[in-house]
Amino acid sequence: MSTRIVAVFGATGAQGSSVVKALLTDGTFTPRAVTRDVNSEKALKLKQLGVEVVQGDVWDVTSLKNAMKGAEAVFGVTAFWDQTNFREGPTSEVVMGKNLIDAAIAVDIKFYVWSSLPHCTKATNGKYHNVYHYDNKANVEEYLRNSQLPHANIHTGWFCENTWNYNYLTLTSDSSSYELTIPKYDPNSPQYYTWVERDIGQCVLALLKHYKEDSAQILGNTFYAVSDKMSYTDYAKEIEKAVGKPVRFVTGAPTGMAEMDEMYEYQSEPGAFPHATIPDPRLERLGVKFNSIKTFAEEELKKRFA
Repeated sequence: MSTRIVAVFGATGAQGSSVVKALLTDGTFTPRAVTRDVNSEKALKLKQLGVEVVQGDVWDVTSLKNAMKGAEAVFGVTAFWDQTNFREGPTSEVVMGKNLIDAAIAVDIKFYVWSSLPHCTKATNGKYHNVYHYDNKANVEEYLRNSQLPHANIHTGWFCENTWNYNYLTLTSDSSSYELTIPKYDPNSPQYYTWVERDIGQCVLALLKHYKEDSAQILGNTFYAVSDKMSYTDYAKEIEKAVGKPVRFVTGAPTGMAEMDEMYEYQSEPGAFPHATIPDPRLERLGVKFNSIKTFAEEELKKRFA
């Protein structure tokens, strides 16, 4: 087992578990899974895979230092929607992110990968100012940039797994077809998709494997961990091919939550990454092989909805 340890936060969540799996498969690094509850069902499953699982609480810097001690690198992510964190207030995620960075600096981490998002308020000149889970991560990214900690950021798109996790794809009442319903989204506006399980891990792994020899191209830069780009109308067509039933995209009604409604309005216009080339050619040069929406539909949606 490699002596090059990577402390992976959110290891029992979607992004962190993708990173753990990629590290295990590759073998260059040894993942250390960091989680609040080391006895949770997901944590115990990681232990069964031979993964070291340690306790770390984003509200306790001492526990974070202990979790990172001896590691070469860290994958950092915060959970805005986790009820334990959410009840602390809409900008509490900034405190969590800063705690992670401060702990990493204290124990001399050599490389830090931060899962981030654009600053929605700044990008829209204040038009959409309630998308806290974007702005929070961007504010942490700025804090990281101003620190002395060697790092890189990844920006993620709309999680493909949301399709079933949030029931965006539903069968019509007569079971003859499906509707893909996304709140407030223009049918022709592009969306940026991230197949979390398949692609987040390999993006982080690529940065970890090359941050030393390609430091000028990696350190301080932001990379797009985005698998594919297309409109939801075209996404519906790909789903239709995979599941064998008609699929229609529907612009959904407002959710009534400013956080979510403004997020989808922002993603629809101007778009999260309007100036980015997708897939990110810099990550492709580092060996990342992104998975397309077509592959996602054939391999994931077909078995769930066909």
